[in-house]
Amino acid sequence: MTGTGAVIDTRALEAVLFVSDEPLTPAVLSQALEVDRRTVDDLCAQLGAELEQRGSGLVLRNVAGGWRLFTDPETQPVVERFVLSSRQARMTKAALETLAIVAYKQPVTRHQVSAIRGVNADGVLRALVDRGLIEEAGRDEGPGRPLLYATTPMFLERLGLASLAALPSLAPLLDASAERADAADRAADPDDEPGDEVPAGADETGPDAPEA
Repeated sequence: MTGTGAVIDTRALEAVLFVSDEPLTPAVLSQALEVDRRTVDDLCAQLGAELEQRGSGLVLRNVAGGWRLFTDPETQPVVERFVLSSRQARMTKAALETLAIVAYKQPVTRHQVSAIRGVNADGVLRALVDRGLIEEAGRDEGPGRPLLYATTPMFLERLGLASLAALPSLAPLLDASAERADAADRAADPDDEPGDEVPAGADETGPDAPEA
């Protein structure tokens, strides 16, 4: 019973658990439902039994010191296929490129992102904001005071990073890119051998050297 006399059943418990993204301790549930700890335990046991009885796609588990709803293990193949085909497929190459620019250059303006990518980034930035991966982070002090964008805590959570300092260094990637570019240049101009050029400052001696 609550302080207002209203009967608390498993529907309220299920609703609270549904909107939570982490396990809820008995103390938190007790406060949210305005019931005592024993009632919380009874409600959780009842809800778990109801879910199983009706063949629900959800199960209630006590993990990490709290209660949380999970998808039933038997639904794993379907859930996994859905997640991989929908959520990941919508993360396009353009979105990944834009997200990487924001992550490494933040805070960054829309114009700066567009300049780096070479195309207008308005739509992609809006999509990333809608997904909760980036957010507005104030305004730049330059002309027009454009909006600045930065990554969100959800970005770190999705990538499994403790902080932005844990982002991989770009130096090895840039070095590898430079090496590939040099190799491509050499392949495009095979006649340009390293030994054909006279180093700057070297003496030009030999039969073809100009007379003093």
